[in-house]
Amino acid sequence: MATRYLEIRQGVLSKNDQLAAGLRERFARAALFVVNLVSSPGAGKTALLERMLAEMRAAGLQVAAVVGDLQTDNDARRLARSGAPVRQITTDGMCHLEADMLAGKLEGWDLDALDFLFIENVGNLVCPTWYDLGEDVRLVLLSVTEGEDKPLKYPVMFNSADVAVITKTDLAAACECDLDAMRANIRAVRPGMLIFETSAKTGAGLSELIAFLLAQRRAKYPAA
Repeated sequence: MATRYLEIRQGVLSKNDQLAAGLRERFARAALFVVNLVSSPGAGKTALLERMLAEMRAAGLQVAAVVGDLQTDNDARRLARSGAPVRQITTDGMCHLEADMLAGKLEGWDLDALDFLFIENVGNLVCPTWYDLGEDVRLVLLSVTEGEDKPLKYPVMFNSADVAVITKTDLAAACECDLDAMRANIRAVRPGMLIFETSAKTGAGLSELIAFLLAQRRAKYPAA
């Protein structure tokens, strides 16, 4: 039974990887930089992304977002308040987004007119680990309310991400969060990992995170 489970998963992942490779080529032709946000539920993806979209639009950047949730379009409606185009993927119980789901939501969008596409993945620190969506950067978010040991409990997700973003830092003192320990646990799992400390409420750390993403896009698409 275990062998059959492994064979099925490998088959599913192989198909997803092929579709993701096609998406990556499509994004590259449009000079579109794609960011995939993953985290546990309640880590603050939507709040952080709403503020980032608004600030990037104010700076003259063309941004859009795709949101994945098991049910409801609550987060998509929140993100739309930024003025950015937003589309919802309702997974009906599936714990992650897959490349074919994303591809189906891109129809009708002029990707050449966009600078950044953000993907807010389903809140889960397990399933999204394995699924490539053709993104350029994967951000794993960790809030101060979740505890310092999350990276130790979910090392595969942190190893699959490119950058860690600590969120809700305005609540660190109230939650008695040891930020030094949190940073140490992240880097124990992923040595040298780049970490941003942010607050969607106060705006702390957002300019640094946005500057990083802009630099990554310029490095990949210097002529864009």
